[in-house]
Amino acid sequence: MLNNKIIINVGRQLGSGGHDIARMLAMDFNAKYYDKELLNLAAKESGFCEKFFEQNDEQRGFLRTLFHLHAPHMGDNNMYSNDFSQENLFKFQSDAIRKAAQESSCVFVGRCADYVLRDYPNVVNVFVTADMDFRIDQVMHKQNIGREEARKFIENGESKRAAYYNYYTGKKWGHASSYDLCIDSSKLGLQATEHIIADFIRKYLDLD
Repeated sequence: MLNNKIIINVGRQLGSGGHDIARMLAMDFNAKYYDKELLNLAAKESGFCEKFFEQNDEQRGFLRTLFHLHAPHMGDNNMYSNDFSQENLFKFQSDAIRKAAQESSCVFVGRCADYVLRDYPNVVNVFVTADMDFRIDQVMHKQNIGREEARKFIENGESKRAAYYNYYTGKKWGHASSYDLCIDSSKLGLQATEHIIADFIRKYLDLD
């Protein structure tokens, strides 16, 4: 491999442990980890208040309610103040993803990074899934909610996430054809799943 930088994009079902696996991969490959951190980067790049990006995070349609809020961007003379749209917010975040990818090896969680970086070298796109009972248990523990509430949390969150991904990429969220590797973390657990993904990446990019 001539280019020493590698890019790992991790898509994930809610409650699958994808975030934890992505963090482990970042440590394994000495790469920077980007999840919510991308919102900070995008806000800095665009000059908009970070709240705009938080409300738009992997969702479509939030602009219907955003304009009822008083969430000012930084300064009245901001160059983007007259060019505000959800597509522009996606562009700012995409620019932040590209900038980070150009600087070092990275692990990106969600946010259509696989599509944004589709023409970059040494990119591996992974999707982490898990059975529903496993995911419900994970969400119950992390959100401190009951089983039915956890199920609704997963279903609602994934519906928004899929709509966002499908809209901006033209691909199908969670479909095997959209990724290089799809894996069920509930079969062997998070650590063993990360080991399998890491081994796949080394072979796929000829890192051994």
